[in-house]
Amino acid sequence: MRMLKMLILPLITSSLMSGLSSMESKACCRMGVLTVTYYLWTTFIAVVVGIVLVIIIKPGVGTEMESNRLGGGPVMTSADALLDLIRNMVPSNLIEATFQQYKTDLIPILKVPARTIQPNFVYVVPDDSDLKGQTVYLELTPPPEVLYKTSPGSSQQMNVLGIVIFSATMGLLLGRMGERGAPLVNVCQCINECVMKIINAAVWYFPFGIIFLVAGKILDMQDPSTLGKKLGWYGITVLAGLFVHGLVLLPLFYFILTRKNPFSYIRGLLQAMVIALATSSSSATLPITMKCLLENCHVDRQIARFVLPVGATINMDGTALYEAVAAIFIAQVNDYELDFGQLVTISITATAASIGAAGIPQAGLVTMVIVLTSVGLPPDDITLIVAIDWILDRFRTMINVLGDALAAGIIAHLCRKDFPLSGVGKSVPSYGTQTPHNNSHSVDVPMTEIHTHKDCMFETMGDSAGQKNAHTVYYNICQV
Repeated sequence: MRMLKMLILPLITSSLMSGLSSMESKACCRMGVLTVTYYLWTTFIAVVVGIVLVIIIKPGVGTEMESNRLGGGPVMTSADALLDLIRNMVPSNLIEATFQQYKTDLIPILKVPARTIQPNFVYVVPDDSDLKGQTVYLELTPPPEVLYKTSPGSSQQMNVLGIVIFSATMGLLLGRMGERGAPLVNVCQCINECVMKIINAAVWYFPFGIIFLVAGKILDMQDPSTLGKKLGWYGITVLAGLFVHGLVLLPLFYFILTRKNPFSYIRGLLQAMVIALATSSSSATLPITMKCLLENCHVDRQIARFVLPVGATINMDGTALYEAVAAIFIAQVNDYELDFGQLVTISITATAASIGAAGIPQAGLVTMVIVLTSVGLPPDDITLIVAIDWILDRFRTMINVLGDALAAGIIAHLCRKDFPLSGVGKSVPSYGTQTPHNNSHSVDVPMTEIHTHKDCMFETMGDSAGQKNAHTVYYNICQV
């Protein structure tokens, strides 16, 4: 787990900067629009699936919950969560963004009411010496009113969204700089290759880590039988929704858009899905997902470097489905009837809240407060589902990772015309090294891809100079 988290930052920065620097602006814009549109659409579909299943199964009807509620605490509004998401897109300090992100803090302010002069309650106590009893005057002071004031704060989590936007911007500008940006692009490519080699070595230790991670969580359970009686139907509803979305709808979308067998594609992602099940973090699984896409699914490297980091940040299909199911489950437990307008509010709020959820374990519980407050449900009832959340969190992370990988395959198929050099039958200089001649003393150096922004270039053929259009030129930076 710690090794995977260590590789998140170098993988995101190097993959985005090197990948986008080798793309044309039009191709990059088209791919970005398609990626974000597809992610938003699949997330909304996941929310609809969860709402339909929880209304049909009704896991909260007739369920008696005994929860230790914490009392009224600070509740973040949907507007604050959305503004935090926008602020995190442009971090004020890039170094600080590697270990913390902006978060609005709610500071409680106690408003004590003024004491009453006259007693506001009279109570008669029986007394043997007086038949009328003894009169006692009580002054009932109302509890202090608690108001919350917003204040800028921080959360000890990596600001992945800000790093993704900065790296993508740097990659696009490096591509436009042409030959001047080649050295930095070359460095990013080398870092990316080193990270992938570290991942290949770390894969051998993952089975042992998976066993101990899951076993430790199972041993922490207090009473599995009681937990199953109270939250069994709720867990079944969430798992059924994840199964329908992940193994029926997403493969169906992949087949319709690409006309290829989705299950042969998913077979190459099994290793990444197992790591997602163990770590319950889509960000920590990102290095393994990248490795599976490049080696097993043969997705274009440029597309995988863009789609996967963006998906690990904003694509949370499983989290959105879980939040919708949990909100309606809490409403059913409290015998609270939701009308059609409130269901629409839940679907929109769960979609927006899942985008702002961090790719860390149990991040959905944080954004769940936004969904509950949007329809007037008590936020303290989140404690009803905390006991089983660690199990469901692992399965919804699997669906998040699966959705990112399938999106990469779909975008690679839709944008295949924008990357003609990656087609079949066309040779593409690799970013690796070229073998020198036997009698030479040169050192292996990587190929560097340079974008030229001139209208044309000249190519000498025999004694004549011919003119041809070109957008990309590959230079071999040699060392003598």
